[in-house]
Amino acid sequence: MFKFAFNKVTVAVALGVAAISAHAADITGAGASFPYPIYAKWASDYKAATGNTVNYQSIGSGGGQKQIIAKTVDFGASDDPMSGEDLAKNGLVQFPAVIGGIVPVVNLQGIQPGQLKFTGSLLADIYLGKVKKWNDEAIAKLNPGVSLPAADIIVVHRSDGSGTTFGWTNYLSKVSADWKSTVGEGKAVKWPAGQGGKGNEGVANYVKQFAGAIGYVEYAYAKQNKLSHGQVQNKDGKFVQPEEAAFAAAAANADWKSAPGMGVILNDEPGEKSWPITSATFILMHKSQDKPTQGAEVLKFFDWAFKNGKKSASDLDYVALPDAVTTQIRTLWKSDIKDAGGKSLY
Repeated sequence: MFKFAFNKVTVAVALGVAAISAHAADITGAGASFPYPIYAKWASDYKAATGNTVNYQSIGSGGGQKQIIAKTVDFGASDDPMSGEDLAKNGLVQFPAVIGGIVPVVNLQGIQPGQLKFTGSLLADIYLGKVKKWNDEAIAKLNPGVSLPAADIIVVHRSDGSGTTFGWTNYLSKVSADWKSTVGEGKAVKWPAGQGGKGNEGVANYVKQFAGAIGYVEYAYAKQNKLSHGQVQNKDGKFVQPEEAAFAAAAANADWKSAPGMGVILNDEPGEKSWPITSATFILMHKSQDKPTQGAEVLKFFDWAFKNGKKSASDLDYVALPDAVTTQIRTLWKSDIKDAGGKSLY
């Protein structure tokens, strides 16, 4: 576990929501660990600029969805976009906040970041337990000249309900018919092999701890934990490195109006430079706000972040939303998020 501390607020990872103490102008959020590094940075900068506090807890996308439905937080966060049916049933509004990439990470002595190559089908076979050794022919064939040990592959996955898992399994379902038919996609699946860690933090820590391990995390966690990430072959057949430009290339042609709640899936997008496991992460709020002061403050925070947080997003290897998308989001806020009397909070 790690935490970011700034000014008078500590954003704690994987703690219960009841541990948060809120002040009059404070807002609380919980959910996906995928965007935690950028939300923590935005919250720190927002506190410095406005004096207002944002407490965000990294508890996983499944937890974020449950907490916002239960109204125990002012906003929920999920990398797994909620369906139109579930949004309507729970009276929720959903909008994207930032874009990032999910990367395979390994703990192999002598392997440098970005050195090892994977295809989607190979990653699926490793997670299916079909490829069990690092010197397996399927890996060696993609990586000529790389010294691969005759060691067991230790598969690490998420143990909690996770939007990162949704992104990973959605991608594997698109590139492997075997994975799609035997495991499928979701925030939580029945894993054929491996052991689970809680949050992106837990997966990163397990991979760092065990020689021979492979896991999947949001790219910022790979960099922060100095883990060796792999290249992945994209839909155009090119092996690409995870980086901001590659995530942006995957998101370049996204049609945000095509899915309920702007819930676009960005995996396996065409383009020579596209990173194949790219994901937007989403914010969930109630349409009718029981606490309009809190709801309005949430909108002020994300409005501020969209205007002032692009450099921070880039510094942490996320991709800020284009201005055209944030304009669309603000229109959504104005029309859909209201107090009990029907007055817009934006």
